Order: sequence, then C-alpha cells, then structure tokens
Amino acid sequence: MQTKNIFWSIAFLFCSICSCAQNESDPQTEASLEYGDKKLSWVDTLPDFNKAGPKMEVSGTVYKKDGKTPAPGVIVYIYHTDQTGNYTTKGNEKGWGKRHGYSRGWVKTGPDGKYKFYTLKPASYPGGGTPAHIHTVMKEEGWKEYPVDAFVFHGDPALTASDLNRPNPAGGSGVVQLENQTNGLLVAHRDIFLGRNMPGYK
Repeated sequence: MQTKNIFWSIAFLFCSICSCAQNESDPQTEASLEYGDKKLSWVDTLPDFNKAGPKMEVSGTVYKKDGKTPAPGVIVYIYHTDQTGNYTTKGNEKGWGKRHGYSRGWVKTGPDGKYKFYTLKPASYPGGGTPAHIHTVMKEEGWKEYPVDAFVFHGDPALTASDLNRPNPAGGSGVVQLENQTNGLLVAHRDIFLGRNMPGYK
C-alpha cells in the first residue's frame, strides 16, 4: 500500500511539473477538443452531478496574459475522478474519454471571460496520499491547447506546504477554498490567467 501511495504521489507531482510548460507533444491535451457537435456555453454540468456525493459549483474568470483583460471564447476542459478515486467509464466512451472517464466537461468563456461548472467533488486516488484534484486544459483561439495547474482543495489532508505555496503555478494558483452553502452546495472560485508561468507563451 505504501508503494502505491508513493506511485500516485509521484504521478501527481509529475502532472504538476508538466503543467508548468506548454507541452505540444502531450496528446492528452487533445481531449479539450472532443466535445463534438455540442454547443459550448460558459456554464456546464458534468455527468456525475446528479449522482451521490458532495455537490460543487466552481466559477471564475479567465484573463488574458496581462492579468486584467477578460478572455472571451476560451475553452476550458475539466476532468476528474469519481467518488471511488478512479476515472470510471460507462463503456461507451470514445477518444480520451476511455482514460479520463465520464466525469468530464467543457465550458467556453463568455464575453466577460466568466466560466462556471457543476460537478461532484472528486475523491483522491485509491490508497490516499494524493490530493483530490480536477485536471484543467485550456484552448484559446490561435494557440495550441495546454494544461494549467489542477484545481486542488484547501484543507485536503494530502496537501503539503509546497503544494499550497508553489512558486510558479501555471495559469495561476489552483488551490481553491470550498465554502459550504446553506443548501449543501460547495462553492469554489478560481481565476485563470492565460500563459502565466508558461515558458514560450506568446
């Protein structure tokens, strides 16, 4: 079990490191374009939302490189584990859905750069040792898709001091604070900054 925990910790660290630079050879980022003929909106509900588990609303604004100007028309692809800590599939997935599971979705920022999605708070990988997280890939017009730091949740027992204080998080810090609303909905906010801490960005 200890070996398994070490493996997942290394895997999470590797993903975090990879997210600090545009990785054109990483085929997983192509999943950001797998929405098919679905008309994207600035808000989406992931398929797992109506299942049992802690329901969550995540929202924020995507900004351009200057950190001040809202960025419209940016596709934000998110995917995460289910309540067992696995990227569970239903059996009819295509493309990267076979690996990313069914808990995934796409939003496209509105004219004001805002986005929002509803989902269940993911579980950490089986065996623990790795913070629960939501993978995030950005696709803006005229630029190849790229990952930014994953969403992680303040208060997660697996978060370390270095996780909380990463010096150069890609796209800005992914650490979010969950607030419990009176209706039981967990609410989180995160602004994302295009190209921030991304070597080679335009």
